Amino acid sequence: MSKRFVVYVLCLAVLNLGSPLAAQAGMVSTLQAVEASTRVQDLATVNAALAREEVRAQFAALGVEPTQVESRVAALTDSELRTLAGQMAEMPAGADALAVIGIVFLVLLILEAVGVIDVFKKFP
Repeated sequence: MSKRFVVYVLCLAVLNLGSPLAAQAGMVSTLQAVEASTRVQDLATVNAALAREEVRAQFAALGVEPTQVESRVAALTDSELRTLAGQMAEMPAGADALAVIGIVFLVLLILEAVGVIDVFKKFP
């Protein structure tokens, strides 16, 4: 009885191996491929700047969690991310305190505009 059951299960498994799998394909334009590539580069630029210890300390001082910032940066549109990465690329290589404060302010402004935090509403 058990041999028969094993044979039926194996036959069913072999028959399922021959069934075709459904695959979907689509054309990817050159513009879409380039935009995906630039998004990855822009995201790397922004994340590298936000990973700095001074920036994280400033976020902690303002009560913003780093995971919240990372999720909001990941949710930015391509144009917003390109603008933010462009502004970071134009900053001096030393990234003095004014540049760090500018980055923090810009990210806080984006978080405020989206409605994630209420930093600026606490002050009359």
